[in-house]
Amino acid sequence: MNKFTKFISAVGICFVAAGVGSIATFSQIPTWYTTIVKPTWNPPNWLFGPVWTLLYLLMAISLFLLWTNKNKFKTSAVNIFYIQLVLNVAWSWIFFGWHRLDIALIEIVVLWVAIIKTIIYSYKVNKTAGLVLIPYVIWVSFAGFLNYTIWMLNK
Repeated sequence: MNKFTKFISAVGICFVAAGVGSIATFSQIPTWYTTIVKPTWNPPNWLFGPVWTLLYLLMAISLFLLWTNKNKFKTSAVNIFYIQLVLNVAWSWIFFGWHRLDIALIEIVVLWVAIIKTIIYSYKVNKTAGLVLIPYVIWVSFAGFLNYTIWMLNK
């Protein structure tokens, strides 16, 4: 597989994950999500799409850089990458699909740890592959605090 095909495949994998998560999310934004109490600092709904699009693109770049490297840590980095991607999708289903704010909070902590591990492992393979994931972990940190706050406001 040439580099272009690997890049397109990495983008495809990441955006398929985004699509699977969005199945649970999109229908809930104008319905359930508008009915729950949110903090005053909750970002506007329109912001989430562009932010997540950029983050999934950065994830795809990271995955591509891992795939095109021959470092001995490559397999571990790719495996933890896939784990965090599955956890990412699961959070959308738990929070939006099932409306389980409490379980979503636990899950986002596990996701956060998986992202940190992904950054560490990826950095060992290719520095850029790890560094491009820093905005992702920052956003998920914010999302975790938002998840906690929404849970507390809606208990």
